[in-house]
Amino acid sequence: MVPIDLKEKKLNTIEDVAYYIPNFITEEQENYIIDKVNSAPKPKWCQLSNRRLQNWGGIVHAKGLIPEKIPNWLNGFIDKIESLRVFPETNRPNHVLINEYLPEQGIMPHLDGNLFFPTISTISCGSHTVLNFYKPFTEIDKESNKFSTKKVYSLLLERRSLLVLQEKMYNNYMHGIEEITTDIINDSISNLKCCGSYMQNGESLIRSKRISLTIRNVPKVSKLNLNSLIKKK
Repeated sequence: MVPIDLKEKKLNTIEDVAYYIPNFITEEQENYIIDKVNSAPKPKWCQLSNRRLQNWGGIVHAKGLIPEKIPNWLNGFIDKIESLRVFPETNRPNHVLINEYLPEQGIMPHLDGNLFFPTISTISCGSHTVLNFYKPFTEIDKESNKFSTKKVYSLLLERRSLLVLQEKMYNNYMHGIEEITTDIINDSISNLKCCGSYMQNGESLIRSKRISLTIRNVPKVSKLNLNSLIKKK
């Protein structure tokens, strides 16, 4: 396999640091991920109002991460991302958030926060989505506690792609996914020329069930270990 030159994958249509790699994983690897996610024990799922999710690597809280062992099947994909050197050697990814989005499900604009190292890497499986970015967090009207609804960028995340966000794209721009079933592809998609598939202007993409793997690092790790705590119980 030809090594990926990350510099060639940097998006030059946005203000700050983002990398987009189409076909980062194979179709076989995509199916493998979906099978592993779907076969996870029921207690591993957390049901939210608009989606459900799994946490691997431990529990993230205000004081850091109470760690647990990450399964080998996920470590293989962490190694693949780490080979790109988007994380420093001292900050190997130690947490994986898996989100399941059904058609018409999304997530409100948000920042991932300062508990994580300021790099986020996301693998998409099963379906595409469009990730929107909004005016920098500093422009939020603090008195009314409302964020700006003006979109600054929109990125098409194809199946099997990898997105990496750093610096201002991580720290300053809120990101979210609209709760719709169909995405219209047009000039508002900032990474359209970098996508792996050719799409015509005005083309409609219908969403199906999407599994996303958000792979990141929590710098502060508790000396307690979740696996040990479970055994003691």
